[in-house]
Amino acid sequence: MVDALRACDRMSCEIFFVPRLYELHGAGPDTEVVWGLPLTRLSRASYRTPMWRTKRAFDLVVASVALVLLSPLMLACALAVRLEGGPGVIFRQERVGLDGHRFQILKFRSLRLVPGEAPGPWNIGRDPRVGPVGRTMRKLSLDELPQLWNIIRGDMSLVGPRPERPSYVEEFSAQFPRYVARHRVPAGLTGWAQVHGLRGDTDIADRAAFDNYYIENWSMWSDIKITLRTVGQVLCGRGR
Repeated sequence: MVDALRACDRMSCEIFFVPRLYELHGAGPDTEVVWGLPLTRLSRASYRTPMWRTKRAFDLVVASVALVLLSPLMLACALAVRLEGGPGVIFRQERVGLDGHRFQILKFRSLRLVPGEAPGPWNIGRDPRVGPVGRTMRKLSLDELPQLWNIIRGDMSLVGPRPERPSYVEEFSAQFPRYVARHRVPAGLTGWAQVHGLRGDTDIADRAAFDNYYIENWSMWSDIKITLRTVGQVLCGRGR
């Protein structure tokens, strides 16, 4: 029932339900009466409210300012990656975002891939191909900085569920019934799950639960808090 209601909500439907003990349920501003039967209106999802438009404006302002201010640091990262691993500073990988839309996520390359080599594991934190530069960037989350351009381009949001590769989305969606609901909103550079330590090799069901909680209870203030907490964690070196 929850999945059906979420699907209808994504299609901009107005949803009503018959309340329990409806015989004692009085009429109110959120109630419609159909042939004597009271129906209670389900609150619209956050992404269907006028306030949601401020999220995109927030993304553009913060990502643009950050891209300008951090450009010297990004240039230093690019140079370090080039010196450690050779050509191919930017790593591109297909990920799944809003409504299953696929896009190319951008990262600084943190390991050296050999041509023709099979793709790496889901999490590369302990991959021996990760050198000192890559390991440092991953710890400080510096490898994620190119995703500021993904945000400006509209592929992602500053805050939202972290995007995953299509093969893993298919696998996790089959194993965890609520996983696919994460794609109701744009993917994010950081998220409610990430600031609670759910990154890397952590429980997928927990991450999906945190992401869906964020979606159901979204506010502009929650995005600001998550952003500030992420900055604090990065400065303290609490990366992956």
